[in-house]
Amino acid sequence: MKKIVLASTSPFRKAILDKLGLAFVTCSPAVDESHLENESPEQLVERLSILKAQAVADNHPDSLIIGSDQVAVIENEILGKPGDHENAVKQLKNASGKRVTFLTGLCLLNSATGACQVEVVPFHVVFRNLSDSQIENYLRKEQPYNCAGSFKSEALGICLFEKLEGDDPNTLIGLPLIRLTRMLEKEGVHAI
Repeated sequence: MKKIVLASTSPFRKAILDKLGLAFVTCSPAVDESHLENESPEQLVERLSILKAQAVADNHPDSLIIGSDQVAVIENEILGKPGDHENAVKQLKNASGKRVTFLTGLCLLNSATGACQVEVVPFHVVFRNLSDSQIENYLRKEQPYNCAGSFKSEALGICLFEKLEGDDPNTLIGLPLIRLTRMLEKEGVHAI
């Protein structure tokens, strides 16, 4: 079986991939994640997922390399990682009562053949109407300043939502496992 490489050091993506019970290694891709002029959110995550996989390919010949990237979008505006409390408050106030779309780019690159499977997988979150005190309490407890959209759905952030809409809840955390399983199967790798 080919070696599997996750082109990410995200503990969240690693935990999701661990669910499949397959042996894999992680590797940090050195990729400029800047948004290009006139690039749609879909184009951005697709491009970055491919670039992340390609960035580690030279060091992992004859491997299956998983690249992934995610953005949150409200009303056609990309929400990045807030970085600090003030920006997180702004993001959550903006999301309050709205439907936010998370787009996750997923790439599986066979470094031996150059074959590349790519998909952009959407997932939607409808936020509750949040009070200022709910936002402050949440941010004080969880401090999700390195998470797109200013929340961690796998933890206390679930309390911010009215409902979730999508095929695979893993997509919201950053790795569409259902789609990835199908991609791996096309390369002869079966989790079950």
